[in-house]
Amino acid sequence: MPDHSTRPTLESVAERAGVSRATASRVVNGGAGVREALREKVQRAVDELGYTPNLAARTLVTRRNRAVAVVVAEPESRIFSDPFFAQHLRGISRELSAADNQMVLLLIEDERDYERVGRYLAGGHVDGVLLFSLHHSDPMPATARRVGLPFVVGGRPGWPGAESDRELVYVDSDNRGGARLAVQHLKSLGRRRVATITGPLDQTSSLDRLDGYRDLLPDGDPDLIAEGDFTADGGGRAMAELLARCPDLDAVFAASDAMASGALKVLREAGRRVPEDVAVVGFDDVQSIAAWTDPPLTTVRQDIEEMGRLMARLLLRRLADPAPADPRLASPTSVITPTQLVVRSSA
Repeated sequence: MPDHSTRPTLESVAERAGVSRATASRVVNGGAGVREALREKVQRAVDELGYTPNLAARTLVTRRNRAVAVVVAEPESRIFSDPFFAQHLRGISRELSAADNQMVLLLIEDERDYERVGRYLAGGHVDGVLLFSLHHSDPMPATARRVGLPFVVGGRPGWPGAESDRELVYVDSDNRGGARLAVQHLKSLGRRRVATITGPLDQTSSLDRLDGYRDLLPDGDPDLIAEGDFTADGGGRAMAELLARCPDLDAVFAASDAMASGALKVLREAGRRVPEDVAVVGFDDVQSIAAWTDPPLTTVRQDIEEMGRLMARLLLRRLADPAPADPRLASPTSVITPTQLVVRSSA
């Protein structure tokens, strides 16, 4: 049993294992060049003594906090109620945990939060930043760059100059291609009045999905387009707006499953049968929504958890080798993940 009367030291670990302090340090800090037999002795001594590394001392030596900030530009009420964010954060957390890094979640609810989060990032508490759900005018990328923190963005950046910024790394799904899959499916069912509910048009994911819709309906009626906000309530409001403007619509592509669920509720209240009168397709394939709507939702699947993992993986790669010998490897490559149509009963 470990003795908790005094905190075990690295020296006591080395003495128990019968190795030098330097060898014990390399094992505890994940260093290379230690024979497996010695590594096992040190690990056994760590377990027996209940040794915990002094993180403050480790930070002074390695100049690493082993902590990553995750900044989400959405209100707390949405972060903890929308399963999209739960899946995304789960992917990030699992990848960081596997690399022995701590996730620090920072939320942006209003303009006042930018200064608070900026001060925290400048305080040397984290090694890098993951940014997602950004809107076009969001200052966080510039803040991270100003304080010298490597960062990776979730979603295609849309601010001026982003396309030509070779150091900018992001992870996104094929939003435009996925929207094309949705609309093509609705057209293949013989639907002629296909409406769409977009997400907020200051986010690139919303714009890309709207562009995919327009790719297949270039001469579409503008009254068949209504803006939502990626929430069920927002989808319901947009659906009511569409029905008032275009009562003859026979299909809807909603740019998120949450908005599709709100649209289904309004259609049911209006006496419209799904899919007989109006076919509905969503986007995300969030299981807790898509599989449980009435009827189950046809949707476009993006691997939300894997996108979170990829964001964390790209940032960790930057942190592991910030200045490689070959300048061509200085920045990981952005990643666009594929989307696919999942057909259920709503269309």
